[in-house]
Amino acid sequence: MKWGNIMFEKLMKLYKKPYLIIIDIFLINLALLFSYILRFDRNFLSHLEYEFFIAITIFGLIALYITNMYNKIWHYASIAELKAIMKTSLIINAFFIVYLYFFMISFSRSVVIINLVLDVFALGGTRFLLRLLKGYYMKNKSNKPQKNILVVGAGDAGDLLIREYQKHPELGKNIIGVIDDDKSKHGLEIHGIKVLGERNIIPDVIDEYDVEEVVIAIPSAKGKEIKDIYNLSKKEDVKVKTVPSIHEIIDGQFNVNQVREVQVEDLLKREQVNLIEDEISGYLSNKIIFITGGAGSIGSELCRQSAKFKPEKIIIFDINENDSYFLKRELNENFPNLDTEVEIGSIRDRKKVFNSISKHKPNVIFHAAAHKHVPLMENNPEEAVKNNIFGTKNLIEAADQNQVKRFILISTDKAVNPTNVMGATKRVAEMFVQSYSKKSNTKYMAVRFGNVLGSKGSVIPIFKKQIKNGGPITVTHPKVRRYFMTIPEAAQLVIQSGAIGNGGEVFILDMGEPIKIIELARDLIKLSGYQEGVDINIEITGLRPGEKMYEEILLDTEDDISTKHEKIYISNLNCLEENEFIENINNLEVLADQTDKKNIIKVLKNIVKEYEPENNIH
Repeated sequence: MKWGNIMFEKLMKLYKKPYLIIIDIFLINLALLFSYILRFDRNFLSHLEYEFFIAITIFGLIALYITNMYNKIWHYASIAELKAIMKTSLIINAFFIVYLYFFMISFSRSVVIINLVLDVFALGGTRFLLRLLKGYYMKNKSNKPQKNILVVGAGDAGDLLIREYQKHPELGKNIIGVIDDDKSKHGLEIHGIKVLGERNIIPDVIDEYDVEEVVIAIPSAKGKEIKDIYNLSKKEDVKVKTVPSIHEIIDGQFNVNQVREVQVEDLLKREQVNLIEDEISGYLSNKIIFITGGAGSIGSELCRQSAKFKPEKIIIFDINENDSYFLKRELNENFPNLDTEVEIGSIRDRKKVFNSISKHKPNVIFHAAAHKHVPLMENNPEEAVKNNIFGTKNLIEAADQNQVKRFILISTDKAVNPTNVMGATKRVAEMFVQSYSKKSNTKYMAVRFGNVLGSKGSVIPIFKKQIKNGGPITVTHPKVRRYFMTIPEAAQLVIQSGAIGNGGEVFILDMGEPIKIIELARDLIKLSGYQEGVDINIEITGLRPGEKMYEEILLDTEDDISTKHEKIYISNLNCLEENEFIENINNLEVLADQTDKKNIIKVLKNIVKEYEPENNIH
């Protein structure tokens, strides 16, 4: 071990540019000598001229300069560096052939081929030796105890993960094997690590090799697959981790620092959204984008996803100054060439809305600002009306006046046959989209979807806090089901809808199958390392005001119209009676200012015929 360390340190000194040039030239000349020896055996001197060594030295210096061989960190050498070595060797031998041909010197073609191969071995061998010695040196240098790791997934992510762990032995990760369901990979090796078999052998492998950590290296895995692997892997003292999902990766790559514990969102993850990127680029690239509620869960993700399409500017419009400030910092860090600006204001402030949109002249508006908490809006219907309806009205009219190209309203599944104020007010906001699309050059559209995992105020952050406090987790009813979607998936489909829309559409996102809230609570208890009924209890509290047992089926494939994207449909809505709508809106504005809760509900029922309040508060 001591000898290896000393050898590595001495080699590091030799791998400085001046020394390395001398070594390379010596090796290139040595390769030429051995080429002639291998070709002509004892008669090599009769074919080899001393001028050849002068020529090969000159050609070597030129080739090494052209290929920037000394601008690389060779103890990280990989395929890219091997390509540079092969390129250098080809240039040297191409020059040598031209030299021999120009001076009409007869030569053996096999000598040049042998010399090319020897150059690759000579130049590559010295460099890749350094990488091998570095791995040996770092492994011996690290005093950190080695943890036995099992990697699940023998694809690109698994390959990268294994390489990263092997490159950094100081992390203390000893990979004992790889699991993959692809039988054609069984018995093969990735960087010396064997693919042991399919996932059903995970419990046996954990027991046999005393595995302390299982890492799921499948970024595209669905929630059902992750849950199955988690259940097979989860034993006492065994941590189950995962690489980030495709949604979480900004630049298309991840590193070992991004490997994290499995979260409940991972267990509910659906297949990756395939975007029609050309269409999205057409309306976002080099455009000015204005996002209301830009610092919220959906708004901030719309900022991140839009930024990938290289807009000219993104304006974050939000009343929350702290979250807006930190989002701007995040965007500046991840997208340094993007111009971002924050406008602090409320959509209820008509003058501020008109001034901001007039100032920035956006091409696209994503309207995500809203009051969304169902029980709170049941008790404060006037606030839901002022924000969700008249805040939207302010924005729609400002967009029309300033000739904004596209306006996309973020709506909700609760607007389908609403039983609460929040859902009814969002349905009225959709009606404004329908109304103005008939008389404006702006393309207005709305996008409906269900609950978003991990958004502020959603069940998961509440459940996590309850677990942190020792329980109990409160669930309103054991049969309550909800549709769920991840924040990135929702944002991506909203952006895609904006590309598809021609104006007046209410888009519906395919939310998949509804999920039992009580099952979500149980998964979260398990992921937190606790047992239901032993460490954490689940308490049934009863339905809250305005809350449904089951959300309406968001997507009716018989009535709704399909689009070119398999997860986006257009709702087949009833025609809007314009005069009656405007009259009711005027009445509603007066009642909201008077805080006349009872009559607000009556007028909402007049506007939204399918609204059936389940709450007798008013």
